[in-house]
Amino acid sequence: MTNATSRRVAANLALTLDGRYNGPGGPGDLGAIVPYAVTDVGRDHLSRVHDGATTALLGRRNAEGFLGFWPPVAADENADPRDRGYAKWLVDVEKVVLTSTLSEVPWDRTRLVNAPVADVVAELTATGTGDILVNSSPSVIKALLAADLVDRLFLLICPEIAGSGQRLFDDGLPGSRWTLTHHTTGELGESAMVYDRVR
Repeated sequence: MTNATSRRVAANLALTLDGRYNGPGGPGDLGAIVPYAVTDVGRDHLSRVHDGATTALLGRRNAEGFLGFWPPVAADENADPRDRGYAKWLVDVEKVVLTSTLSEVPWDRTRLVNAPVADVVAELTATGTGDILVNSSPSVIKALLAADLVDRLFLLICPEIAGSGQRLFDDGLPGSRWTLTHHTTGELGESAMVYDRVR
């Protein structure tokens, strides 16, 4: 599927070796993820993720978590410069939040949309320039993968097996082929990878 403006849809998520984005404790159980996300490889990966992105596409839960956490980091002179860079990007960028429950926009430069993600992406790719980034919104990424609308996949693979928890790649996804365009491995065994969809 090619769009008129050639806007790329990019998705980023950190996963355990067994493909989970959280542990057995549920969405807040990130014990197998966080230690690797704050390494040099993890932070360099975060910088790479938002490079060239001009729109952030977020699920409501992810938006509330991110926009509750990141804005103060943008102003924190003691924060890692890569964290500050991402935080400043998130504060300044156009944000589209998928929600059926929020009625008032709680953040600057934000638009609330209650529509299927495929329709929202079709509207976004028909206008504007730059990448559309879905960063750590698993429900949105899953819907986009199911519709074969992800053009670039950023993955941080953490060298732990969670044993249970939610998986990114569910059964029933359409088959697809990807090419590896970047790969870095850290001292703890974490791997940052970028895959581009072959169409």
